[in-house]
Amino acid sequence: MKPIKNSQSLILIGMPCSGKSTIGRLLAEKMQLEFVDTDQRIESYVNQKLQAFLDSKGYMALRAVEETILVNETFHNKIVATGGSAVYTHSGMMNLKSNALVVFLDLPENQLTKRMTNFSQRGIARKPNQSFSSLFKERRELYLRYMDIHVDCSGLSVDQLLAKLVGICKKELT
Repeated sequence: MKPIKNSQSLILIGMPCSGKSTIGRLLAEKMQLEFVDTDQRIESYVNQKLQAFLDSKGYMALRAVEETILVNETFHNKIVATGGSAVYTHSGMMNLKSNALVVFLDLPENQLTKRMTNFSQRGIARKPNQSFSSLFKERRELYLRYMDIHVDCSGLSVDQLLAKLVGICKKELT
């Protein structure tokens, strides 16, 4: 774990349904920082919901827009919840890492599967007909590659996870 100089930012990465947006909003409020959800930034950029964009343009087009957002924005003094596919863009992840501490919110596949009720309509950038299990295995390797801090969320309540992340912010961010 390395301290980030000149930034108060924390970037949350992880699978869909790992709690990035939910916990990110709460953490931003607690730390009195702005909250950014990159999926919402993408939707604003393309002027439509992720699933509608995926249906009309395909998953590679969504990843290209995501890369544009991640590379061209600065995320200083913010809590940022990324889309689960952010880790497919090396340049985007390097921009995020240059601005902030990257925290991987990790949950086992079986817990994510229980939370995921709308896999095919959720706006997830994935290959056509790719299973959740295949996507999990593919992405987990990338999350581990790009993270600065690994947080095992298994068995943690929202309050427990929030307390853990507040502790990380207080310890690691200067």
